[in-house]
Amino acid sequence: MGKNLRLKASRAAKDMSQKQLADAVGVTRQTIIAIENGDYNPTIRLCIEICLTLGKTLDELFWEGDEHGEN
Repeated sequence: MGKNLRLKASRAAKDMSQKQLADAVGVTRQTIIAIENGDYNPTIRLCIEICLTLGKTLDELFWEGDEHGEN
């Protein structure tokens, strides 16, 4: 699992700090840092909360396959 630059970029585009996103989805700032750094694999429930908060889909933020839907 690599760094999640899409999550970081989406958060920044909404002008949200890691702390603000963490508070919005009910986790610690350290959890958001770990997800962005690729050190933590979040639950599907947390992924959905993050997507809803940032206005993105699961595919947009968390899909790791290539653009053609293949791994």
